[in-house]
Amino acid sequence: MIVAIIIVLFILVVISMYNSLVRKRNQIENAFSTIDVMLKRRFDLIPNLVATVQQYAKHEADTFAAITEMRNKTYASLNDSEKVDFDKMFSKVRTQFFAVAENYPELKASENFLQLQRSLNETEEQLAAARRTYNASVTDYNNAVQTFPTNLLAGMFGFTRKAVLTIPEAERATPDVKNLFNS
Repeated sequence: MIVAIIIVLFILVVISMYNSLVRKRNQIENAFSTIDVMLKRRFDLIPNLVATVQQYAKHEADTFAAITEMRNKTYASLNDSEKVDFDKMFSKVRTQFFAVAENYPELKASENFLQLQRSLNETEEQLAAARRTYNASVTDYNNAVQTFPTNLLAGMFGFTRKAVLTIPEAERATPDVKNLFNS
């Protein structure tokens, strides 16, 4: 009788640990999906920003060409890795984009541009929050995959460590907006 109780308790503990790992993995997928939604929103804002600013700054072709090139890709056709690359490239181009706007006072005063800029800034804030949530979920999952006793179960069922989202060192530096136009 005692052996049966111990076996049942052991099975319940194993089931609980397995379900915990599955929930944590699903939480990661949900968090990445939130990032995906924010990236898509940002992606859709680009044509409106480009159209508004192009009216004022036609000679800043390089910045707009980079933005347009990114926009010409179909977002749905990008895989997760390409979406992360797009995110990194957009962050760099966005800085240049707003630097262009700084040179055109009438553009900065345009209600359309201001509304688009607010929308993009809000999206960026939501994207940053989604990234933090994703990284927290990945950390929680990785802790479960790597700590005893769930690591034994994780290894048996193929739960592997996930990578957190990181920012390249070059993007951590404060941009020198003044020199964006000197290069």
